[in-house]
Amino acid sequence: MSRLLERYKTEIIKDLQEELKIDNIMAVPKLEKIVINVGAGDAIQNIKLLDAAKVELSLITGQYPAIGRAKKSISAFKLRKGQPIACYVTLRRARMYEFFDRLVNIVLPRVRDFRGVSSSGFDGRGNYTLGLRDQLVFPEIDYTKVERPRGMNITIVTTARNDQEAYALLKKLGMPFRES
Repeated sequence: MSRLLERYKTEIIKDLQEELKIDNIMAVPKLEKIVINVGAGDAIQNIKLLDAAKVELSLITGQYPAIGRAKKSISAFKLRKGQPIACYVTLRRARMYEFFDRLVNIVLPRVRDFRGVSSSGFDGRGNYTLGLRDQLVFPEIDYTKVERPRGMNITIVTTARNDQEAYALLKKLGMPFRES
């Protein structure tokens, strides 16, 4: 069991239960899944860029990424329906907690001029999304083999009923929110 999951089960559940005034232990919010999405719009001209993005994403997550395809054609972007333009990974259970632990303790502090993540990334239903500008902040990526910096969106899906519960959960798990 990962150290974050163990800490969640021993300490954080009790703290959240008291803080949010929840009687039933099963109603305490928890992480459900983490989705990491890397858009490679340049893959329209050169499909090899998408292959490089897949390799980097698999190194970061430890899981083989799925391919996201265009839902409809857009002639201004020379995009055809069904053309591969992104790759994504959905992490659950042990890998999810391992990734979240690495994200909070290793990756985010390596971001240049980092002062905390914004608290405006919540969607109103207890899910949080943050964006990273390049993949080089992950220690698994070899700087010399990267062709170009590629950003990614990380969506953290929780079982929280609202943003306040999700904020409390992520704060207890160690997410460094920016002071307003």
